[in-house]
Amino acid sequence: MRWWDIAPVLALEAELFPEDAWSEGMFWSELAHARGPGATRHYIVAEDAEGRLVGYAGLAAAGGLGDVQTIAAARDQWGTGLGARLLTDLLHHATAFECDEVLLEVRVDNTRAQKLYERFGFEPIGFRRGYYQPGNVDALVMRLTVQGTETEI
Repeated sequence: MRWWDIAPVLALEAELFPEDAWSEGMFWSELAHARGPGATRHYIVAEDAEGRLVGYAGLAAAGGLGDVQTIAAARDQWGTGLGARLLTDLLHHATAFECDEVLLEVRVDNTRAQKLYERFGFEPIGFRRGYYQPGNVDALVMRLTVQGTETEI
């Protein structure tokens, strides 16, 4: 993801997450930490054959811990494997960042995403009550152990 991707990312973000979409400033802040030798973030975008942005994902890493900050695929891409490809890229970068484990939060009512994460070996470890606002929806916290496992990412 580069600065010129922010506008189409924001459009997809607003479409998919209308009540709790990230702001332009949040994406700028994340991208500020995604370049150079001290980078602690990795953000990617996916485009279709016509060049339309159809997905994006981001990872933060520090102290051996990775955190999936965001992952999204356009509705017309659901079921195509795009989410799995985005997540695969993030996990490869978690390994490059020398993360021992990767955490993420997912809405308790988003079973589609939970199934994707479970396929990759993420396991539920707890809840964050009222994490998603508005609506006071709980988040399921999931963890994947990355380093020192036989699991191929």
